[in-house]
Amino acid sequence: MNKTALITGATSGLGYEFVKLFAKDGYNLVLVARNKQKLEEIKQSFKNIEITIISKDLSLSGAAKEVFGELENRNIDIDILVNNAGFGLLGNFDELDINKQVEMINLNITALTELTYYVLPKMKQRNSGKIMNVASTAAFQPGPLMAVYYATKAFVLSLSEALVEELSGYDVTITTLCPGATKTNFGAVANVEGTKMFSQAMTSDIVAKQGYDAMMKGKRVIITGGMNKVGAYTAKFFPRSIAAKLAKYVAGEK
Repeated sequence: MNKTALITGATSGLGYEFVKLFAKDGYNLVLVARNKQKLEEIKQSFKNIEITIISKDLSLSGAAKEVFGELENRNIDIDILVNNAGFGLLGNFDELDINKQVEMINLNITALTELTYYVLPKMKQRNSGKIMNVASTAAFQPGPLMAVYYATKAFVLSLSEALVEELSGYDVTITTLCPGATKTNFGAVANVEGTKMFSQAMTSDIVAKQGYDAMMKGKRVIITGGMNKVGAYTAKFFPRSIAAKLAKYVAGEK
């Protein structure tokens, strides 16, 4: 019997690359995203595996619980969870739409936390499972001009690393994927494509493959790209005030 992977934000970017990787390895898939038409198109493209689609806006309160309820109703157990859905916004905190920033928190933090919470008990019962939480190199320092986004990714990394320790007695692994700038529709949504941080953006297929391989090996944290590794590690040794200034610099225009 094939194992089942659930992927959020599955219709584009890293999410769609993960779909291709899991499909290649013969996993059944549960795909969650807002765009039902795109989900249907993806389902029709992979006829050799079983795909369940759930059209849901995970930035809405209670959406993650509704997704889990659908899984329970269909008797679908999740062997691998990929919390990929998320977005960012560029601009001064007090000038950005507060409603959009709250949506960002709901998607990047709340939905990820709830889905992880809902799938963990059965993984522990089976003593088997993998979770990938997509964070960012933004997790390693404060981020002026993207203050809430950076803060959400710091939460994801902190939560994930804490859960690794809680699960040390189980064969259940949590991997945090921390990419730098990546060529997906994230850049357009966040309005950062013209910034210095995107001048050397990696392609989504390479980032997804590195994350996928790391998850399969049960690695704790994977930072994609050599320069991104250098930046993330050196940020630990700078005073946070300096790290914040550097983050503000790279968020500026080229």
